[in-house]
Amino acid sequence: MTRAAPLTLYGRAWCHLCDHMRAALEPLLAEFGAQVEIVDIDADPLLEARYNELVPVLVCDDVELCHYHLDEGCVRAALTARTVQAR
Repeated sequence: MTRAAPLTLYGRAWCHLCDHMRAALEPLLAEFGAQVEIVDIDADPLLEARYNELVPVLVCDDVELCHYHLDEGCVRAALTARTVQAR
């Protein structure tokens, strides 16, 4: 079994783009056995200042993979790289 990739989705509770990215991410999470931590930036002033107009922002290992819309190819590459490293 491979280690789950440390994915973090920064967003807002009321953000429809965040909802869309979370839904689009689900098949990749299932395929790779990965999990995502959802972080509401409005709960942290530093995160709100950093990501305010960029949400949703998907991060893996402290590297920003995409914002606004899911970049499936980029996320797939990051998850594949993590899977290879875990072996």
